Amino acid sequence: MKKSLAITLCVAMAAGMIGSYSPVFAADAEPDPAADESVAKAAEEGWEIAVVPKDSTNPWFVRMDTGVKEFAEETGVNCYQIDTGTIDATTQAQLVEDLIAQGVDAICVVPVDIASMDSVLQEAKDAGIVVIAHEGADLTNVDYDIEAFSNAGYGAFIMQNLAEAMGEEGLYTTMVASLTNGSHNEWADAAVEYQKENYPNMQLLEENPRVESDDNGDTAYNVAKELIKTYPDLKGIMGTSSFDAPGVARAIQELGLQDKFFTSGTGMPADNAELLKSGVLKSLTLWDPAQAGQAMIDLACKVLNEQEIAAPVNLDVEGYTEMSFREGSETVLEGQGWITITADNVDDMGF
Repeated sequence: MKKSLAITLCVAMAAGMIGSYSPVFAADAEPDPAADESVAKAAEEGWEIAVVPKDSTNPWFVRMDTGVKEFAEETGVNCYQIDTGTIDATTQAQLVEDLIAQGVDAICVVPVDIASMDSVLQEAKDAGIVVIAHEGADLTNVDYDIEAFSNAGYGAFIMQNLAEAMGEEGLYTTMVASLTNGSHNEWADAAVEYQKENYPNMQLLEENPRVESDDNGDTAYNVAKELIKTYPDLKGIMGTSSFDAPGVARAIQELGLQDKFFTSGTGMPADNAELLKSGVLKSLTLWDPAQAGQAMIDLACKVLNEQEIAAPVNLDVEGYTEMSFREGSETVLEGQGWITITADNVDDMGF
C-alpha cells in the first residue's frame, strides 16, 4: 500500500506530540484490504476525484489541501482540491456545476449552504457522479456524508471546555459562521442542551442566543465587543467557526478582560499559539481537516469500486477507522476525531 510511506513519515513527525492529538494517517490501524484494492483501482483507472472546500483561503482548508495532495502523491489517485477563493455559496455551487460539465468521476464537497448545494448535487447524481460530503449531514443528494464525530458529541465537548474556563457558572451565548451553516448550528444546539443538563449555574443569553461571525475573525471580534458592551453580565461565548473563539479572544485581550470573560471553540493551532500561551484563550477544540479530506477521497474510491459500505467502515485514516452510521441514517458516517488544543500542546500540532 503506497500510503504506508506517508504513515512512516507522519509517525516520525508526530513523535513528540502530546494531549489528544493524532497523526494524519492511521499508523496503528489494521489496513483494510478491500480499501487498498479500491484505492489501487482508482489509481489504475485514473478516476478523477475533485474536492470542493468552503473557502480555499481559510487556513483550515489549506490544511485540507495538504492532506489531499499527500493522498494523491502516496497513492497515485487523481485527486485534487479546487480553488474556491473566499467563502460564497453561489460561487461554490457554480464550481460544482463546472465539475459536473467536465465529467469528473467523484465530487467531495464541504458545503457552504446546505439548501443551495443540495439541488446542484442532484445534478451530479443524475450525471452518475459519486458525491461524498463532509459537514453536510442534512444533504440528501449524496452517496455518503463523513463527519469526524457526532455533532452532538462535539458540541458537548466544546461546552465542556467553555464550562471549565467559566468555572461552570455565568451567562453565555453561542456564535456560528452563519445561521444557515448546518454543522455549526448543530454543535451550538448540542452545546446548549448539554449545558442545561450538566451545568445548572450557567445560563444562555435568551435575548441573543446565537450570533453570526461570517466565518471571519474581525467580525467575531467586533460582534464580541458589541455583546460585551450591550450585556455587562455576559461571561462567555462558545464559538464554532475556526475564527470565532480567536476573534473573541482578541476582544477579551483588548478590553482587559482576561480571566473575567471566556471563550472556547474550534480554532487552528499555529495561528492561535500566542493567544493560548498568554492565557487569554484557555483551550481550542479541533479535528484535523487533512484527515477529513483523505477520508472523503478514500470513501469515494470505495464507492467508485462498488465496494459494499457496511459499518464499521475503515478508511485507513486516523479517527476514521471504525466509522458507524448515524442513528436513523443510511448515508451519514461518524468517526471519533476531536482534539483539545492548549498552551501545553499547541506547538506540537504541526499546523
